[in-house]
Amino acid sequence: MKERCTERAQHQGENGVTIDELKLHGQKIVQPANGYRFSLDPLLLCAFAGVPDRARVADLGTGCGIMPLLLAGQGKGVTVVGVEFQESMAELARQNTSLNGLADRVSVVAEDIGNLRRLFPVSSFDLVVSNPPYRKPSTGRISPKQGRDKARHETTATLADFMAIAKYLVKPGGRICFIYHVSRLAELFAEAVPLKLAPLRLRLVHDTAQSGGGMFMVELAKGRRGDLIVDPPFIVRDAEGRYTAEMCKVMGIEPAEEKEG
Repeated sequence: MKERCTERAQHQGENGVTIDELKLHGQKIVQPANGYRFSLDPLLLCAFAGVPDRARVADLGTGCGIMPLLLAGQGKGVTVVGVEFQESMAELARQNTSLNGLADRVSVVAEDIGNLRRLFPVSSFDLVVSNPPYRKPSTGRISPKQGRDKARHETTATLADFMAIAKYLVKPGGRICFIYHVSRLAELFAEAVPLKLAPLRLRLVHDTAQSGGGMFMVELAKGRRGDLIVDPPFIVRDAEGRYTAEMCKVMGIEPAEEKEG
């Protein structure tokens, strides 16, 4: 979802990046000034997934490292591995880890997800999260901004690949949480069947209460069963176009700040 999700850039350097403020945990994040910049999706997914203290988490397709920062701030002793196949974005993620004093709990691997089996033993993580590229190759408009198409289009890995490696990485009884475009909801559920991943929770994201769902968040479990729970829809904006109270909470801002912004 293309929404403002940081405070205004605090600094734009000559190397084409900005340093923005994440108010939720008082963090700062470096991201490209004109390339791929994260949207509301990772904030929504981290709030949806949650993470207990001392959990070990993997983020597949971490980009500039936004989800590891947010998840590490949710609980004591949480450790996160961010995986990113674009070296330039992986380097930004490492910078963000150091910038926020999380180098002891967050690490970044510059690697394609297809190669992770040789880097991590099976069942290494308690939770796997991902905001996979949702456009199939040769679909949608081509972005003129560097890095955006690689982040949005399936290039080296498909949805099925993301789900298969997530199952490999998560421990039995562990959780997998994705945020994805609603046009591929049926496909994700179909892919879950042969992988024996049980969908436990589903929540649709709507821009307003009157609009259709644009994205969905899903929690799947490895090695355990359960009935699917469909949560109430997540509404981003109210009738006046302002962020809802729940969206403000996810962003770490007060509704009054949104009215001033």
